[in-house]
Amino acid sequence: MTDQPISTPPAELAEAVTAVLPGARTDLEALVRIPSIWADPAHADDTRRSADAVAELARDAGAAEVRVIAAEGGAPAVVAHWPGPEGTPTVMLYAHHDVQPTGGDEHWTSPPFEPTERDGRLYGRGAADDKAGVMTHLAVLRAYGGTPPVGVVLFIEGEEESGSPTLTALLAEHHASLAADVIVIADAANPAVDVPALTTSLRGLVDVVVEVSMLERPVHSGVYGGPIGDALTALCRILATLHDDKGEVAVPGLVHGSSDAPDPDETTYRTDAGLLDGVELLGSGSIPERVNVKPAVAVLGIDAPRVAEASNVLLPRARAMVSMRLAPGEDAVQAQQALAEHLERNVPWGAHVTVTPGTGVAEPFSLSATGEVYDHARAAFASAYGNSAVETGIGGSIPFIAEFARTFPGAAVLVTGVGDPASRWHGIDESLHLGMFGRSVLAEALLLHRLAGNG
Repeated sequence: MTDQPISTPPAELAEAVTAVLPGARTDLEALVRIPSIWADPAHADDTRRSADAVAELARDAGAAEVRVIAAEGGAPAVVAHWPGPEGTPTVMLYAHHDVQPTGGDEHWTSPPFEPTERDGRLYGRGAADDKAGVMTHLAVLRAYGGTPPVGVVLFIEGEEESGSPTLTALLAEHHASLAADVIVIADAANPAVDVPALTTSLRGLVDVVVEVSMLERPVHSGVYGGPIGDALTALCRILATLHDDKGEVAVPGLVHGSSDAPDPDETTYRTDAGLLDGVELLGSGSIPERVNVKPAVAVLGIDAPRVAEASNVLLPRARAMVSMRLAPGEDAVQAQQALAEHLERNVPWGAHVTVTPGTGVAEPFSLSATGEVYDHARAAFASAYGNSAVETGIGGSIPFIAEFARTFPGAAVLVTGVGDPASRWHGIDESLHLGMFGRSVLAEALLLHRLAGNG
């Protein structure tokens, strides 16, 4: 692959994008103020309000048709259409309007649902993930005055942060109205605010709940402690077998990939993660390999008494949720089974163990970014950012991307970014770099321009 030459954007299009950015930011702030946490039933009405707000913005951007749709039991999504000139391709622009829980409002520097600018960044839950993606698409359509040079289907999902459980049903029911030649997914990240990326691989995700039982009931630790063990200690011993002494995942039979991507500066990487002084990085290989193309295991929660509620008894049972990220090329169901079998094999002291697979299975995904559409994307992004686009993997999981690829096998899938390493997606003080937001709008506008045959 060779770098695309970096050209100057068409003056009229660049000016149109600049003109719509202030209004796009205002509307982004309004969306951030809506706590659309679909995963929390208390915010179901907020999520519906968020969908209605997006639908109204689509109407204002000149959509010929706008619908708010939902599968049974699912979150509201928005579908809108802008017909293109005859003979031009149809492009789906995807983002999602639901957001993660805040992780505790008290931990934020400013209130999570009150957008606040500091040092050129807009802080707030969803400011980057993924209401910036929503407004990137809408700003592009505004820059074209509601008449884009290609056909556009806007699809704004409402339950991505919950694993898109009803997306398959939505795609099946609305297949004809969502069909597209190109799918642009604005739900990834760039390696820097001035370096665009095309995401070409994503890790998969599975989880299990492991429950250990040792006693029929709690018993006094002074009377029985010694010969009688407790379930929490047994559970800890099982969980300790998930990694070796270097922190490598010890579950056998998993796929491990390799990467020639350069290492980031380790000090910056540690600082971005908030790693404490003296704490070691886990595993081996380059950081891109460990993050993007190797498995990772984490214990996400344990059911056991809190310290303040503990008493001198031996616990009869304890359980934990174990999550595992999967390298591209892995089979998620087989990997989940391998994790379950590993836990079952490593039970100490004859304890009883039950491993229950989670239902949120996300397959890993990879693509080959070759062909005319990807060449157009590289040229558009290089022109908007002033730097050539890089191909990168992401350690996170976006289950719906594989679903789109299966449902629309002839479409070229572009996974683009509206975040950067400092965006803290899913974390405290999530933020969007406003300069990068402007570049992302221009890049997408240029992409539609080129897909219409103007490149």
